[in-house]
Amino acid sequence: MDWLEQELRKSLNRKEPSPDFEERVRWNLHVQEHKPTHGLQWWLASAAVVLMAAGAGGIGYRQHQGELARQEVMQAFRIAGGSLNHIQTHVREVRR
Repeated sequence: MDWLEQELRKSLNRKEPSPDFEERVRWNLHVQEHKPTHGLQWWLASAAVVLMAAGAGGIGYRQHQGELARQEVMQAFRIAGGSLNHIQTHVREVRR
């Protein structure tokens, strides 16, 4: 048996609790029951702030994407309008 197995067996062997073990457990349970939940409230508030910031960031990103799409559509209209003017000019020249 190597030293690691020996250490594991030693660590995992049953040990008798100290005489005041039950009292300490009861005390800790009592403290936990009457402990203020400020820590939990802080975490919940932090999570809410992070979610709101992420949502606002998502909205801002979508607005940015929408603006880029609008600019692309306007550019497409300008190109199409220029092409249409060019074609109309040629049609007028042919009719003369």
